[in-house]
Amino acid sequence: MPERNFAEFETGNLTLSVINGERMGIGHHLSLNAVALHVEDVEQTRATLEERGVAFTGETLDTGVCHMAFFADPDGNALMLHHRYAPRTTEA
Repeated sequence: MPERNFAEFETGNLTLSVINGERMGIGHHLSLNAVALHVEDVEQTRATLEERGVAFTGETLDTGVCHMAFFADPDGNALMLHHRYAPRTTEA
């Protein structure tokens, strides 16, 4: 809804709302907590984005269950490429 300065994206049981805070009268505030973007291959996606001028913060991380690579959008909001390669387990 461009005239209302927001968009919503449904992802199963999660709704992401992207707003233009300036136009909605609440101002723009950077998000320093990264939004994780699922990709099948973090290194390949990172290489493609770097070829297009995207600067990443540090090396790609391997946590033992997932790969993560951090960067920011042109406005400075934190984003992350993410791929989980091991099954999720919970402690009993």
